[in-house]
Amino acid sequence: FPPSSLQVAHQRRRELLDRVCSRYTLKRRLLTPEDLRHLVVDDEHGLLYCYVPKVACTNWKRVMMVLTGQGKYRDPLEIPAHEAHVPANLRTLAEYSPAEINRRLRSYLKFLFVREPFERLVSAYRNKFTRSYNTAFHKRYGTKIIRRHRQQPSPEALARGHDVRFEEFLYYLLDPRTQQEEPFNEHWERAHSLCHPCIVHYDVVGKYETLAEDAAYILHLAGADQAGVRFPASSKNAKTTDNMAAHFFEGISPFYQRRLFNLYKMDFLLFNYSIPSYLRLR
Repeated sequence: FPPSSLQVAHQRRRELLDRVCSRYTLKRRLLTPEDLRHLVVDDEHGLLYCYVPKVACTNWKRVMMVLTGQGKYRDPLEIPAHEAHVPANLRTLAEYSPAEINRRLRSYLKFLFVREPFERLVSAYRNKFTRSYNTAFHKRYGTKIIRRHRQQPSPEALARGHDVRFEEFLYYLLDPRTQQEEPFNEHWERAHSLCHPCIVHYDVVGKYETLAEDAAYILHLAGADQAGVRFPASSKNAKTTDNMAAHFFEGISPFYQRRLFNLYKMDFLLFNYSIPSYLRLR
């Protein structure tokens, strides 16, 4: 049978990954257990899913809970969002022995989902720093960002970290001290640093922009659609987030836009995202 247009699209994504990896990776290193914390295992269907926060990962974790739950759950949307993020509810590849890890990496269907890097970054900023309920993030990161990157902050802002501005968040990402002190939080860490696509050979690279068809394709390959497992339909419109990213970058100087693009450049290259038209990189 001739390959479907979907198979051809996914073949091209894999080929691009191989090309970019061979161009930019000098030598392959060994994976550590820390590298494997984002790879969720489904032994029943032979699946490995690398989750990237802000790329439909709550719904994918719900689906993985349905697939691995031995009939405990029938509909992904019955699972509360916070339940999907409880570590004990899903096994990751880091929990297995080296021999078991290698066997799964060789034989399981491996997939990840990615998103236009700056749309993902804006989504992370809005969710973690502009929502009043995210007090843990405000305390953990907001207070540090305001202390370092705001001139004459108010005592309340220093204590609560509740009103971080987008440009302050970007200064924090670009500050050399940030990554010297600790790795980036997973919500703004680069997708390639979470999933290591130049070491792990993914069979399918799904995209947020084509979420519904890519999700259906993966569930079909895994045979999960036979059991009636469906990926939850999204109510979000990818186009609105695109305009939102343009709006957030309006006030950022070309100097910082260029530095930020360089920080996320590998994600743009590996996953075939073009430079956003709103950026002023020249």
